[in-house]
Amino acid sequence: MHDLRALRADPAAFDAALARRGEAPAAIHIASLDEDRRAAVTALQDKQARRKSLSKEVGALRRTGEDSTALEAEAVQLREDIEKLEVLVRELDAEIRDCLVLLPNRLDDGVPEGADESANVVVHQVGERRDFAFPPREHFALGEALGLMDFETAGKLSGARFVVLRGALARMERALGQFMLDLHVQEHGYTETAVPVLVNEAAMFGTDKLPKFADQSFRTEDGRWLIPTAEVPLTASVAGDILPASALPRRMVALSSCFRSEAGAAGRDTRGMLRQHQFQKVEMVSITAPGDSDAEHERMTRCAEKVLERLGIPYRRMLLCAGDTGFGAARTFDLEAWLPGQDAWREISSCSTTRDFQARRMNARYRPADGAGPEFVHTLNGSGLAVGRTLIAVMENYQNADGSITVPQALRPYMNGLAAISAR
Repeated sequence: MHDLRALRADPAAFDAALARRGEAPAAIHIASLDEDRRAAVTALQDKQARRKSLSKEVGALRRTGEDSTALEAEAVQLREDIEKLEVLVRELDAEIRDCLVLLPNRLDDGVPEGADESANVVVHQVGERRDFAFPPREHFALGEALGLMDFETAGKLSGARFVVLRGALARMERALGQFMLDLHVQEHGYTETAVPVLVNEAAMFGTDKLPKFADQSFRTEDGRWLIPTAEVPLTASVAGDILPASALPRRMVALSSCFRSEAGAAGRDTRGMLRQHQFQKVEMVSITAPGDSDAEHERMTRCAEKVLERLGIPYRRMLLCAGDTGFGAARTFDLEAWLPGQDAWREISSCSTTRDFQARRMNARYRPADGAGPEFVHTLNGSGLAVGRTLIAVMENYQNADGSITVPQALRPYMNGLAAISAR
């Protein structure tokens, strides 16, 4: 959500920020609605004040036996006017809110210009890509040949974009999640948090998933939503709160199932596990004071990078351009892992700072240590990592000519010392 005061103070700058994302100007329309609302509120307050004084005047006339008919008629008219103004204020409030909730966050000044991912900027690249002595295969070919990755049975059970994992691959997926959680908790200072995968509409709205992205999530018949990421319950856990400054930063991490409808993804990544309706992900969320969020963004991204470094997966960090930065983000770093089977870099983590955009939507604040009035917190979220995509990266980077997969050293303690996955 945007600050109306900032919009009123510099509508040209507000529209210029929208234009960076390819959005149409909105400031003049919203400012006009806001002027109408403020005028209606002023008129309402004036009439309420008149009604209060009128009540006293009518009472005084009645006590003295004087005629109060004219004043009583005025009171009736005031009541009607007040009711109409109250309706008008509510309608204008709703119209302003409906406009604001569909507008994306204001981008950080350092976000590069560009319409799509082709304009994203490589910040750095880490790790050497392996030189294979054989043509590397994609993960689904490896998994199916091992007899441990079954899309046919998943299709029978649930349809497209699901998978059944068995045996050592199922264990490796579990191992990856546990390894990531342990790293983030024991070394990075996050608090492990188990969260519901069903949330209410307020939680989805507060984390900017509604109303704009309703078609990308699954809704239950009782009005709850399956989470697209644990960012939703983790971030929404501070909705409506006023936190003491001493409680910040608050760092939380969760391993959860995530659910996405993948609306608009027809024909994209139809084979394999890259784009699924249900998947596992480790999610990091930080709640900070405004002055600390930029440093926290770098810290969070480094925490995600450490996972890839420990696993020995080549990756690169991308600073997303204006046209590729998500709706709620002010700035985003994507981590892309090298997938030799695809001969391509693919996103495996996305770390974003939303500044106070989500906090305004869910009224999450903190009280500064100097005793000043409450201010909105800043919220950040990042994948640490997407477990299924990390499984893909491990399979493709650690594959062998005979179709087996070497287990990275970092995962072996979580797999009872297993050194390689071979056909059963």
